[in-house]
Amino acid sequence: MSHPGILYPKMTVIGCGLIGGSIIRAAREHGVVGHVTVADSSEANRARVSELGLAEHVTGDIGEAVKDADLVVIATPVLSTPEVAAALAPHMKAGATLTDVGSTKANVVEAFKALDLSKVFVIPGHPIAGTEQSGPDAGFAELFENRWTILTPAESDDEAYAAAVAKLSTFWRTFGAQVELMDDKHHDLVLAVVSHLPHLIAYTIVGSAADLENVTESEVIKFSASGFRDFTRIAASDPTMWRDIFVANKDAVLEMLGRFTEDLQAMSRAIRWGDADTLHAHFTRTRAIRRGIVAAGQESAEPNFGRDRGKH
Repeated sequence: MSHPGILYPKMTVIGCGLIGGSIIRAAREHGVVGHVTVADSSEANRARVSELGLAEHVTGDIGEAVKDADLVVIATPVLSTPEVAAALAPHMKAGATLTDVGSTKANVVEAFKALDLSKVFVIPGHPIAGTEQSGPDAGFAELFENRWTILTPAESDDEAYAAAVAKLSTFWRTFGAQVELMDDKHHDLVLAVVSHLPHLIAYTIVGSAADLENVTESEVIKFSASGFRDFTRIAASDPTMWRDIFVANKDAVLEMLGRFTEDLQAMSRAIRWGDADTLHAHFTRTRAIRRGIVAAGQESAEPNFGRDRGKH
């Protein structure tokens, strides 16, 4: 999209991992922020952020970090959001925008509602982008290109709030992201299907393979060019972040897990009884979903997902 100029003269990012670091890099590359402050509880992360030159100011003090900020982005694991929000609430200036990047939204909305943030535009968010890497070095400006960012704004007739939502939407679109507005509880149900349950399955199957005594670790690694390798990529994701997601989105995940378990039992019956027609019909339907994802530009149709590019 066209260059909108500086949208937020001062941006503060709390937690500089993959997403926080990518937001800073993208915002700088597209010139939509001026001064950048990073607050991080890890001394090692703060030192690395300084070495990388990601921010003009780096601190461990959240209150100090958000003072005078026009945009504050909470980019810490979701269970820490209430504590982080409580630390910043008294220090944010009137008219600033507060958002987050968490994979669950209902718990974040509740945490924000429990605080006095009436002078601030609170707009929870979730960029659906990432890799299995983490930490300040993991970020890159292109992470959000052609990916969706979901915002879950409050229902409001306030024109100033609507303008703040529009500005934050522009911020994300500048990075190449597509923006969708959604109810927070609906977001959590959708993400339970497309992200949380797949991660739970990946963590479980990789763990199961590791526990099988009759399959040695060397065999698991050696033959992982089959489907197992793709599970290991997902299962290598940040354990703290995913622990928090499953605790925070318990109800939606359990509902989807129940449905999945029923479907898995149906597949088990079809295999047991040699029901080839049922298996073929199911695999044909799911193959069409894959083609739809590729057609929507959310994945590469290249062999091996394009991962072999540059190897030859």
